[in-house]
Amino acid sequence: MAIETDDLKFNFGCASCGYKNKPADAPLGAIDVCRVVSRLDDLFAGNDMAGAGRLLDYWRNEAVTLRDKRGELSIVNEQLGYFRKVGNREKAMEAVDRALELIELLDAWDSVPSATIFLNAATTLKAFGQAQAAMPLYENTLAIYQAGLEPDDLLFGGFYNNYALALTDLNRFEEAEQAYLAALEVVLPSETGRLDAAVTYVNMAHLYETWGKTESISECLQQGLEVLDNWADQSGYYAFVLSKCAPSYGHFGMTDEEKRLSALSEEIYARH
Repeated sequence: MAIETDDLKFNFGCASCGYKNKPADAPLGAIDVCRVVSRLDDLFAGNDMAGAGRLLDYWRNEAVTLRDKRGELSIVNEQLGYFRKVGNREKAMEAVDRALELIELLDAWDSVPSATIFLNAATTLKAFGQAQAAMPLYENTLAIYQAGLEPDDLLFGGFYNNYALALTDLNRFEEAEQAYLAALEVVLPSETGRLDAAVTYVNMAHLYETWGKTESISECLQQGLEVLDNWADQSGYYAFVLSKCAPSYGHFGMTDEEKRLSALSEEIYARH
């Protein structure tokens, strides 16, 4: 199975305008999104998925209570990834709908942060078997990224990798291959983004299997291992990538590599 690879302020007005004239849905405050995301990263680093779910539920409720739509949008965006990871289709679809609704309410359709949420929503739709429905969101993301980012921005790496997965589901194999190659052009030269190349190589192996180009599978898997085995930062994200790549090596008959990568992932998680 292939692998899937915002901060705004409010103006409450001034005393001369009169607080009594605020709209009925004016925000009452704002949650500290940065602090929430930092804590969420710690929970993911320790593979505490239950704790991550509780954290997101709590702060989404707080944002709703405060009428903090921007804060709620940030939390819903994190929930998109969380519900994908835990396989909760019903809540994931609700999060997709709410994310798009909030972007409309905030009139934020053409910003780069919103494009990243479109990408997250599209990837969630694809993960639950709705690749065709996801395509307009992928295409909208690409248009905004191309208008607002430098070509070597690492956001393109994540975009092309996930876009390729959807294209593969739709049997658009040549386009998927080109998207993976575009992802590699972005992440391979980057010291911080190179680890994501391992995911891309593994996904390419699955693409070639589905496409019937089995002669290309082994090279992709070996290139993925080269990235994984030469990564020095023993972070929670490295453990996550190892855990996502390992089953693919087992799928292709490399069971010793699957066991080795899984064991290393568990060891790193235990240290966190």
